[in-house]
Order: sequence, then structure tokens, then C-alpha cells
Amino acid sequence: MAFWNKEIETMPRAELEKLQLSLLKKQVRTMYDSSKFIHDRMKAAGLSPADITDMGSFRKMPFMRKTDFRDNYPDGLFIRPYEDLVRLHVSSGTTGKPTVVGYTRKDLDLWAESLTRGMVSFGMTKHDLVQNSHGYGLFTGGLGVHYAAEKLGATVLPASTGNTERQIQLMKDLHVTAFVGTPSYLFHIADTCDKMGVDMRRDTNVRLAIAGGEPWSESMRAKIQDRTGIHIHNCYGASEFNGPSFLECEEQAGLHVWADLCIMEVLDKNGDQCADGEKGELVITMLQKEAFPLIRYKIGDVSALDWEKCECGRTHPRLMMLSGRTDDMLVVRGVNVFPSQIESVIGEIPYLSTFYHITLENENYMDDMTVEVELNESSIADDMVKLGRMARQVEDRLKSALNISTKVRLVLPDTLKRFEGKAQHVTDNRKYD
Repeated sequence: MAFWNKEIETMPRAELEKLQLSLLKKQVRTMYDSSKFIHDRMKAAGLSPADITDMGSFRKMPFMRKTDFRDNYPDGLFIRPYEDLVRLHVSSGTTGKPTVVGYTRKDLDLWAESLTRGMVSFGMTKHDLVQNSHGYGLFTGGLGVHYAAEKLGATVLPASTGNTERQIQLMKDLHVTAFVGTPSYLFHIADTCDKMGVDMRRDTNVRLAIAGGEPWSESMRAKIQDRTGIHIHNCYGASEFNGPSFLECEEQAGLHVWADLCIMEVLDKNGDQCADGEKGELVITMLQKEAFPLIRYKIGDVSALDWEKCECGRTHPRLMMLSGRTDDMLVVRGVNVFPSQIESVIGEIPYLSTFYHITLENENYMDDMTVEVELNESSIADDMVKLGRMARQVEDRLKSALNISTKVRLVLPDTLKRFEGKAQHVTDNRKYD
């Protein structure tokens, strides 16, 4: 069994928790002194850094929520000046305002450290050639994996997204051994291989994959592995606390959450701590982030933690497959989408009414989103060319706001269903079995 940092990865739970508390006290003090946002929140709760003496007192700390990023846009939650930063990433937000995350050099090093530990845990080595098919740019997926693989000593092919036939050709010609991307894109690659007459088992050397950025299931994993012969490992992360951060080991029995980097709590609907293995809402505290720390951030994902020592020998808690959300956020082709973002765009277009509906499908596990919007009475047109142009305008505006493409159908007034209570704007027909 290989380890990247065996001393830390196999540290007994009692020692890990002692280390967590030490790092936590330091982080709380830093944020209290450096962040007006945290300082004011703690004072309002009657807390000072000296009050945080154990995990019980730490759990009196106020929660952070997604709305805090919006209210402090763009950089009100940074606690380091720009001269200390080496990178910014930007992700989608709840109402059109994105979340901007800053990174110091240490932040990037620890992000790479987290992923590198995970890569080693399922058998990646410096001898691997890694085809990274996550997007490179404002989102965090591509660059996080890129630098972690380089830290490991592996060779990285920064393929990014799209141009699937060329990706398959490179996969064959360069003898790629590891793939990184969304599970739906890996399925799409398999479909394209069939059309090209390429047998992934026979014609490529890909043996391992990291698949994340969107919901998927164990049955979907089994189907991909059976079809491609690739051993596929889940990934979890979010831009707010780095990007993709935690990976499964070769046992595929949960994602190892490194306790020296993160405290992950699981809370029930009453806000109480869940027992090991019990599902609840995840709450994230980053212990060593410098530029953009998080204290008790309610991320909205639902899952469970297991502290039992893994068969691989690692002692850190394991995060189980996500089983839902506590808010209305959708993950579409690896991108976070909020209906409120779509509503905001619709409200800016004069020929549209306020009534809309989102339908999600995933033929062969590739997400497809259709937005139906009612026209205003004054905007009804018999000219199909004009209607098509109007629909394309809405598609362009949505793509600019969401960073993904959508299909738009313009419908007549009073076409969409009305609701007496809370409107139901989303029909999710995606299946992951």
C-alpha cells in the first residue's frame, strides 16, 4: 500500500482531533483579527477566540451560508491583500453574482497536497500520463487536478473539454493511462469510441479515472467500469473551499476527507450532530486556508461521514456518496446552476413573462437542460424566423450567465402550469442507475 504522507494519513483519530483543535484555534484567532465579517458575527454571538476551547464551544460559532458570498461580493471575505494572492477562481452564484475565491501560494500547495494524497491512495504514480478533461479557466476543476498530478510527478495532458474524437485519438497515440473528467463525459467518450470503432479495453492504456463535478451513483460507476475496463474513483469539492479536494482510495468505500485540512460536520434538520454513518447536511471548516477561509460553512450537500479506519490503512473520516441537496441548486454538466439565475435573466428580457420551467434529462448520462418561457401577450409573433431569433437571444443570455448552454422553448401565454403555493420550476428526469 502506497502513501503520500503516511505519518499524517495514518495518524490515530485521537491525535488527529488534537491536531484539528490546535489548527482551529489558530484559524479562529486569525479570522477574528483579520475579517470584519467573522469578527462582527462572533461578537454578535457573544464569542471571542478565547472561548473556543474544544469542539463543543466551536459548535457555538455562527454558520456561513452562500448568501454571505453574494452579500460580500466580490472580495469582502478575503483576509489577505491582493499582493499576497497568486490566483483567483470564479464560480456561479445564487442571483447572478459569482463567488470569487482568492488563493495564496500556500493555499494552492495545500490544495495540490490534498488531491495528491488521494491520487496515490488509488494507485496513481509518477509513471502515469494523465488526460485532464476538466475545463481550464475560471472554474476550479481543471487546474486543481493539473497541479496535483504534477506534484505527484505524473505527466499531464491538459485536454480540457470538447473535441471528443481528437481526445480519443490523443488517448490512443500518447498511451494515456489515467483520465480525469465528469462521469457523463466519460460515458460520452465511450459512445464516441463505439462510433469510431475504438475498443477502450483493447486500443487504449487507460486504467484509472477520477470522475466528479456532478451527481452519479454506484450503479452508474459499475456500468462505466464494465463498459470501459477503467477503475473509476469519485471526487468531491467546491470552489468555496478549494475546488475538487477529496478522492476515494482503491477500496472505493468513501472519499477520504483529510482531517488536518478540514473539519467536516454532519448536522440533522435540528442542527444537531449526526452519529457516524447518519445522513445530514455537510458543514465545512477549512483549517489552513489563508486567503479565503471558511468557518462552519453550510454547503447544502447531504451525506454521511464514517470515522472507522479504512481497509487501505488511512484513519481520516470518509465521506459517503452524496444523496441530495438542502437547497434548489442544480448541478448540470459539472456546473452549479440556481433557478434564481435563470429567473434573473428572464426578468431582464422585455418580451418574456415571468413564467418559466426547467426540464433536465440525461440521455446516456449526458445532461441536457431545456428552459420553457412564456412570451408576453404583446410579444406573440407568427413569424417563425423571428421566434427562432428571440429564442437564440435567450439562449445566448443564459449561456453568458450560467457558463453552460441550454435549449430554450418560447411558449404562448398561459401555457405553463400555475401553482397556488410555491412554484415548482424544475422537473429533473435524470437517472443515474
